[in-house]
Amino acid sequence: MIAKIMKGSGFKGVINYILDPKKGTILIDSSGVRTDSISHIIQSFIDQTELNPRVSTVVGHISLSFSAQDSPKLSNEWMTIVAREYMEKMGIKDTQYIIGRHFDKEHPHVHIAFNRIDNNGKTISDRNDRFRSEKICKELTAKYGLYFAGGKERVKEHRLKEPDKTKYEIYQTLKAEITRCRDWKTLRAHLKRQDIDVRFKYKGNSQEMQGIIFEKNGYLFNGSKVDRSFSYSKIDFVLQQNDRKHEQQMRGAINLISNVAEVTSGLANELIEGGLGLFQPHGTVPAEVYNTLDKKKKKKKRKIHL
Repeated sequence: MIAKIMKGSGFKGVINYILDPKKGTILIDSSGVRTDSISHIIQSFIDQTELNPRVSTVVGHISLSFSAQDSPKLSNEWMTIVAREYMEKMGIKDTQYIIGRHFDKEHPHVHIAFNRIDNNGKTISDRNDRFRSEKICKELTAKYGLYFAGGKERVKEHRLKEPDKTKYEIYQTLKAEITRCRDWKTLRAHLKRQDIDVRFKYKGNSQEMQGIIFEKNGYLFNGSKVDRSFSYSKIDFVLQQNDRKHEQQMRGAINLISNVAEVTSGLANELIEGGLGLFQPHGTVPAEVYNTLDKKKKKKKRKIHL
C-alpha cells in the first residue's frame, strides 16, 4: 500500500477526475456532502470553505494504491475500512470527504478528496504529511498483511520519459554493480562500460568528499536523487562492507586449506610409521610368525639337499 498526496485550490477539477465515468469509478464512501450529483458534491465542498476564507489551499487529494497481489481481499468494503483508518491516523477527521474507487489501472486503487477546512472552520494540518503518510502506509501494510513493493519495483519503465528514463537506467545499473565491487576504482570502471560517468563533489576547496554526481545521456543526477541509498556516504559504506566480507572469505579459505593440509600430513605420517603393521621393523613382528617362517625354510632346505 502506498499513498500519493496532492493539494489544490479548486474542487471542481479533482471531483470530476475522481468521479470520471471513463475510469469505471464507484463512489464507495462519503461524508458531509450531497451525493445526488457531481455538481452538488462540488458545491458542498465549496460552501464549507467559507468557514475559513483565509486558507487558499483547501483541497486535499490522496490516492491509495495496492498491489495486484492483494486483489482477492480488496472488496469495496475492505478498502473503505483501510482508507478511513489511514485518514484517521493522518488527522483527516471531522471534515467532508469522498472516496472513489477506480478500475482504469492494473493495480487496485482509490482516490480520496477531502476539505482541508474541517466542520468547525479549522485547517487540517499538512505539516510533514508525506513523511507521516509513508510511516502510516507501512503500519497498515503490516497490520493487514498487504504486499509492499519497493518504490522502484513499481516503475513501468516503458512509460518513462526523459530525464526519468535515464535516471531509472542509472538506478538499475547501480543496484547491480555496487554489490559486485569492493572499491571506487572498480565501480567507476564498471559504470564507465555502461556509459555512466562519475563525478565527486568536494567541500569548498578542500579534499573532503561531500557528494557524488552520475552522468548519462547528457543528464546529471546527484546520487541521492537517483535513490536515497545512492548518496556518496552510503555507497562508500557498502563498498567497504564488500571489501571486508571478501577479506573474511579469503581468510576463511586459507584457514580451511591449512587445516586440510595438517590433517592430510598427520594421516600420512601415521601410515608411514606403522599403519596396519606393513612398515614395522623386524623386532616388532610377533615371534610366532617368524618361528613358522623358519620351519618352512628348513623343510625347503632339506628337500633341496635330498
